[in-house]
Amino acid sequence: MLEHEPIEHIYALSRKDLPFFHPKLEVIKHSDLDVHDWDDSKPVPTYGFICLGTTLKQAGSKKALESVDYELVCKVAQQMKVMGVKKLCVVSSLGASIHSFSHYLRCKGKMELALERLEFEQVVFVRPGPLVGLREQPRADERITQAILKVLRPLMLGPLAKMIPIRASHVATAMQFSLFSGSSKKVSVLDSVAMRKLLKKYQ
Repeated sequence: MLEHEPIEHIYALSRKDLPFFHPKLEVIKHSDLDVHDWDDSKPVPTYGFICLGTTLKQAGSKKALESVDYELVCKVAQQMKVMGVKKLCVVSSLGASIHSFSHYLRCKGKMELALERLEFEQVVFVRPGPLVGLREQPRADERITQAILKVLRPLMLGPLAKMIPIRASHVATAMQFSLFSGSSKKVSVLDSVAMRKLLKKYQ
């Protein structure tokens, strides 16, 4: 996004400094991802992107997981609304539902429902399958899953195509296209199949 000419300014809410600099980029650093004393004279952000989440193993408990995947995501979205964001895209998960047997997927479902109620002009939830790409903390279970799915890929047709691993960078690009495409749909959900179609359409 930093290299796209129409984009004039980017705010990055982060717990730590980012490993690069760009004249368009302004990092808002806070350990709890809070935005304090927002200056109304600053350029108003129109688009917002949230890519927050953890796992039960990383969080240590179901309560700690919910505090990130539900509570923290909702808090950041609320702050974005105050800052002036009109259109929001959020990373969720394949299978997200408030009725899921999985605590993780229930948290994602609760988060989606809560963000819909914030009444942004447009909200897009991306629900990728297994992600491929660099992580700060590589997960052995993900590597095993990706290896198995790679072998099974020729058989993954129809609904199973949603489970085909997708690169994290492709998800990020699809998130941008989903908001910049000018869709009039208020709430959208994109799985990996829909994201790949979006990439083919605009790339």
